[in-house]
Amino acid sequence: MALSTAETVRPHRSLSAAVTLFFVAPFVAEYLLGDLSLKLLPALILLAPMYGGGALLIREYVRHKGRGWPTILCLGMAYAVLEEGLVGQSLFNPDYLKLHAHFLLYAPIAALGIGGWWTMLMLNVHTFWSIGVSIALVEGLFPARAREPWLGKVGHTVLDLVFLLGLIANTMLGFKQNHFWASRVQLGVTALLCVLLIVIALATPRGMGKREGRAPSPWLTGVAALVLGLLFELVPPPWGWGAVAVMAALDAVFLLMVYVLSRRTGWTLLHTLSLGAGGAVAYGLHAFLQTAFGGGIVLARVGNVIFLAIAVALIVMGARRTAAFTAGDGVRS
Repeated sequence: MALSTAETVRPHRSLSAAVTLFFVAPFVAEYLLGDLSLKLLPALILLAPMYGGGALLIREYVRHKGRGWPTILCLGMAYAVLEEGLVGQSLFNPDYLKLHAHFLLYAPIAALGIGGWWTMLMLNVHTFWSIGVSIALVEGLFPARAREPWLGKVGHTVLDLVFLLGLIANTMLGFKQNHFWASRVQLGVTALLCVLLIVIALATPRGMGKREGRAPSPWLTGVAALVLGLLFELVPPPWGWGAVAVMAALDAVFLLMVYVLSRRTGWTLLHTLSLGAGGAVAYGLHAFLQTAFGGGIVLARVGNVIFLAIAVALIVMGARRTAAFTAGDGVRS
């Protein structure tokens, strides 16, 4: 029986890919990072609406509009400002989660009531890791649909509602834990910055022209992302503005590397996955230096091993699928 025209052009949806990203994002953001221990694994369900909802909304918008990674990263930064400035409000809290860590004392900006080091850290961990790494890993698992939307109108509507509920729930939970609320000026400026970043994201080019040239092995780009990620995470906070300068320099090196190499015709989906893989492994290794919430040191380290193993499994599976797809289809990223 022949398909009608409407049926032939109807896009194929991938609910499995969407659900995978929905849970991979909070896994990367909190567990692979080493902030939450194995004991708190059930909290993944509570974190997914905000982390997974945010990553999936960004990814779906970008793919529906035919845009690329510059838009993803700009929206990822907007997400970082939203989460840390309006929801958790850690950018302004002098004693976040009652840790007595005094994050805002490093490179302080008194006029804004923020710390330069902590703000720089939060912008990076959410933009590059919570959003970027998560999307890269999951698109690697589904290479045939890596540049296509995964949800239809109904899925989008449900996702919008879930994300909104996740933001509300996490805002209420954060206030209960911290008993802190930023000033109206701080919240207003944060909201304006979030909107500005979204506008900038919408203004990013839909695509960059390709140039003839070979790209290095995905192994090399993955190792570069791993090294730069580890260096970023190991920058000592007491360096103050020096730490901020080093972080900014590492960001510049990474972005310049990706900009130059990704424009070459030899750049493939496997290279994009390698960047996410390097970032994920950097997170997993650095987690062994973290003090996790929930359980003692032994449980924390057991969790670190398990979470890193899960990340490596995702990377290996994604690499195999992406390599096979790229070799058979010749699709470039």
